[in-house]
This record gives sequence, structure tokens and C-alpha cells, in this order.
Amino acid sequence: MADPELVRYTLDNGLRVVLAPDPTAPVVGVSVHYDVGFRSEPEGLTGFAHLFEHLMFQGSESLEKLAHFRHVQSSGGTFNGSTHPDYTDYYEVLPSAALERALFLEADRMRAPKLTAENLANQIEVVKEEIRLNVRNRPYGGFPWILLPPVLYSSFANAHDGYGAFEDLEGATLDDCAAFFDTYYSPANAVLTVAGDLAVENAKALIQKHFGDVPYRPAPVRPSFAEPLPETELHGEHEDAHAPLPALAVGYRMPDPVNDLDGYLACLVLAGVLTDGDGSRLQQRMVHLEPLVIEIGAGAGLFGPFEARDPDTFTITAIHPPDVPRERVLATLDEELEKLASTPPDERELKKVTARWAASLHSEHDRLVSRTLALGAFELLYGDAALVYRLADRMSAITGEAVSAAAKALRPNSRAVLVVHPATTEGTDEQ
Repeated sequence: MADPELVRYTLDNGLRVVLAPDPTAPVVGVSVHYDVGFRSEPEGLTGFAHLFEHLMFQGSESLEKLAHFRHVQSSGGTFNGSTHPDYTDYYEVLPSAALERALFLEADRMRAPKLTAENLANQIEVVKEEIRLNVRNRPYGGFPWILLPPVLYSSFANAHDGYGAFEDLEGATLDDCAAFFDTYYSPANAVLTVAGDLAVENAKALIQKHFGDVPYRPAPVRPSFAEPLPETELHGEHEDAHAPLPALAVGYRMPDPVNDLDGYLACLVLAGVLTDGDGSRLQQRMVHLEPLVIEIGAGAGLFGPFEARDPDTFTITAIHPPDVPRERVLATLDEELEKLASTPPDERELKKVTARWAASLHSEHDRLVSRTLALGAFELLYGDAALVYRLADRMSAITGEAVSAAAKALRPNSRAVLVVHPATTEGTDEQ
């Protein structure tokens, strides 16, 4: 699809605004990205960024609990929020006639969410149940995004569980909530994106009307989360009472996503060469030919690409039969990486991967909600929302030599290996 017109500007209170008009359908997407994620949580408050995301739906200055849900759904719209390593996002997609309603809802909770003891206690229990469902009582729950970081990283910011420990969640107070809101939920620490069927001048007027008087507070200084590269292979183990088979997660450090984007993209192409489709190298050798594993995958980012600043993680995960030693799985992986490091993939192999990526990007951004969220995230992380529309071309320009260099950097002496042991007959369930 053709790149839409982008209008970018900043309100007096520091709120950055991205407008992306597209009149092809009478629908509008509104998102707000706050520059705060798992890595910004204070020690002793693991899971707090995600907990706070829940609290932002529990009423606001002018609206009672559940009013946000009712106003969006009664307009025929959808909404949600999500927490990531370096940002938290909220969005609505509605008929374009309801644009002002979405702007009012987001501005009202940016101004003052309803932080009460009742709401806090209720949402702590909701988040705990979410953890039970998605992590503690699910096979391979938290694999690898919760389990691998404490093996690869040493600092609290990079290594801790972003879903949260129960004791930390239960210890959260209203004072913690107020401090977190005052520090991170200021307009100067946020990006508002409006995409879809909009008239630019009308949208600007509505944004000024609803967001212009949200009080200014300075954006916090973001600390560096940089860590030295590992100098030896790091090891970790996890007992999973629900897992039927052993599993491995191998983690490597990636190039800086913001300051070395082409190096980062080369890792994405490398992931595709390794595991994207039945014809990929690791799928062919380790699933179909030998076979060594039940399934294998590779990717950039613990949640996916373009969701974090530096440091970010390249992961390779595998589930394998009990009679296949993990040492053999690792040795085969290293052999295939060594082949790529010494001999770059040819043009045909590259084009197959980059064409899939381009098709996936275009398909994703055809969906208004995905496009709105991507524009906001790239404005926040990269300072350039329009980069969203240049990614496919940047990806297609990655050379075989760049992929070879990316493979060469994935060395055994600078990685983390997480081993997941399957259930035993005496397995204990998490409570």
C-alpha cells in the first residue's frame, strides 16, 4: 500500500502527536503509547507496569468503573492495552464519527485515572489469575520470555519477571500507583496516534480540546539498560511440571535496534533463513532429515521485533524428544550457524525470506489497529513513525554478507542456554 500522509507535531504540554489520514474506510484508530514498560519497574515491584495497565481501565476523572468499556462498545468499537519491555500502549478502533469519544476517553485517563484501594485489590487478583492461566498452569508457560532473561542478563531491569511475583503484586500500594503515574504517565512521556478516516485540521482541533489542558509534567530521564556482553556460555535450568517434553531456549544479544537498525534487520533475516517455513535450514535438518526436534523457531525480541530498545535478544527455541541429548541439539545448531557464518546465503534464499517479511508487513499494516500501534511505537522508540513504511525496503536491502555477519556473532561463548525439564511422575503443580 502507498505510504499515507503523516502529520507530526507536539502540544505545549509535550504530548507528541502522529496523524495518518486514510479515507479508504470510515474507521479511525486512536492509540497512546507511554514510554514505560517492564524495564522501568522499581525493584520489589515486579509486574507493576502490567498491573498499572489494568488499573488504567478502572475509571478516570470523569468516568466510573467500566464506563470506558461501555462508551467504546456502544460505538461499535474495540479497545485494549498491552505492556512491553519499553512501552505500554492503549488503543481504540471506532467508526470515524466517534473520533472525539476516543480522544476524550484517552485524555481523561491521562489526566487522572481512578486509583482506589478497591480497584487496586481487584486488579491484583485479576493479574494473579492471568499469571496462573498463562504461566504457572500451562505447559512451557513463560518460555522463553520470563525464563531466559535471568540467565542471559544480570541487571534487575533486564532480568526480572515482567509478569510479576505474587508477593510483589500483593505488596503494591496506592502510593506506589500515584508515584508511578506521576513519573511516567505525563503527556511529555507519551505519543498520541490517530490513523484512518480523519480530516487533519478537525483532528488537530479535537486533540487540542481534549489533551491541550492536561497538565505538563517533565518526562523522566530514561536510564541506560546497557550490559556488557557475556564472555562465556551461561546456563540455567527450569522444572516444568506440565511440560511433556524437554525444551531448550538459546539467547544471544542483538545489535542495537535503534542505532544499528540494519544490523538488527540482518538478525531478522537470519531468523527467517534458519526457521521460517519447511524449507528453512534448521527445519530441514533438525525436524525433517535427522530428526532431532519436534519443533524449532528463531526470532528477534522476546516478544517479537521492534518492541524494545537496546539490549534486545535473539532467541532460538526447540522442543525435543527425551532420547535426543540437548548437547546434540546445540552442536547441530552451532554447525548450521557456522555454515552461514562462512558462506553467505544466496540471493534466492534471501529473497524468499525478505518477500515473506514484506508480505507480512503489508498485510499487518492493512489492519488499522496494527498500523496505528506500529506508528505510535516507532515514533516513541525511533522518533520516526514513517519508518514503519520503509521497513520492507530496508529488509529487502539486507545482503547475504550481512546475514553471514549476524550468524558469526552468535557464538557459544557469548550466549545463554536455558534447559526446561519436563514433568516427572512426582511433578508438583504451581499454586
